[in-house]
Amino acid sequence: MSEAISTTVILGAGQAGGETALALRQLGYAGRIVLAGSETHLPYRRPPLSKAFLAGQADEASLLIRPADAWEKADIDVRLGVTATAIDRAARTVTFDDSETLGYDHLVLALGGRVRALPVPGAQAPNVHYLRNIADAQRLREALTPGRRVVVIGGGYIGLEVAASAIKAGASVTVLEAAPRLLARVAEADLAGFFATLHRDNGVDVQTGVGVTAMEQDASGNVVAVIAGEKRLPADVVVVGIGLIPNTELARAAGLQVDNGIVVDEFARTSDPAILAVGDCAHHAHPALGRRIRLESVPSASEMAKVAASVVHGEAPKAVATAPWFWSDQFNAKLQMVGMTEGHDAVVERRLPDAQGAAVFMLFYLREGAMVAAASINRAQEFLAARELVGRRAVIDPARLADATTPLKTLLAELGPTA
Repeated sequence: MSEAISTTVILGAGQAGGETALALRQLGYAGRIVLAGSETHLPYRRPPLSKAFLAGQADEASLLIRPADAWEKADIDVRLGVTATAIDRAARTVTFDDSETLGYDHLVLALGGRVRALPVPGAQAPNVHYLRNIADAQRLREALTPGRRVVVIGGGYIGLEVAASAIKAGASVTVLEAAPRLLARVAEADLAGFFATLHRDNGVDVQTGVGVTAMEQDASGNVVAVIAGEKRLPADVVVVGIGLIPNTELARAAGLQVDNGIVVDEFARTSDPAILAVGDCAHHAHPALGRRIRLESVPSASEMAKVAASVVHGEAPKAVATAPWFWSDQFNAKLQMVGMTEGHDAVVERRLPDAQGAAVFMLFYLREGAMVAAASINRAQEFLAARELVGRRAVIDPARLADATTPLKTLLAELGPTA
């Protein structure tokens, strides 16, 4: 079948799906593109939902990855409010909940994930909030008013970002984390300790090693207190942020390989050569890390979208060569992080004088002398160099890394050009 009449169907109209469609057109793909999603919103960015949007500093239009007319100009058939119910791999068709069936030459699964529900009675009460989409964020933003008692269950990045926004809105906030420290799954102890102190200094009651056992509800069904062991915490608003479950059911039913996500190679290809997967739902081989990983990261989704588009377009694809990175905004701290800290055996700190009361420092994580990860707090101007150093697994004298008078770009230049 020629490209001019080929059809690519993309399931999931979030950022990963939207960027795959746009990347196809940018590469010159002339076939039909159908972008279908269950939400009624055009593709939008999710990270601001727990940051600027929740704090009232951004509106819905600012979240869109492209304005409405851009999709029409790119000749992308965007179908919103529809959900795929079945994939027939032999016939190469997708069936939707409105009974329509579409044929495809390539199918891209950008199905994302859903929030993990708290497994206790009352966790679906009207004043218990989960944050995954615009509607969730709008409802939570309306609930965060001065004087309200907010209990955040989960001390990961989403929970901490919500806590910071709630404090700014004038609420009182308690964060409950079942693990011994905050950010237990995603950050090492030094960085987690910084954020614990930051939140406590800003009035958040941070409690770790505390698991929620029950919700106390009133006659109307609203939660009035969170029970954590022997503790009873009064609550007007409860926010649950305990992780994401990848949406793999459609892929599993179609017979695709699934293991903590839809299993794909470094080129986003599933076990069926006509089907690819990108974004939060994909468990992909990552050459820069040397292992498989499922990343809940916008930069990673964007990179994989480009890789998938190149495969569909028929080019010789290039796997993602950069280390994964992400960011978080909490109070006056902007975190940018690259690489994975697991397995590191040394941490080097580069600290600068605080700027207008905000901490300014970087942490470098080494394994056998090589840099495997870096974290930057309010040091955006050096983060690009840090990303490249991690990507090259640079070996640099720790004393020089710690010396803030030597710019990272100087250390990078001393390594010479890449091979």
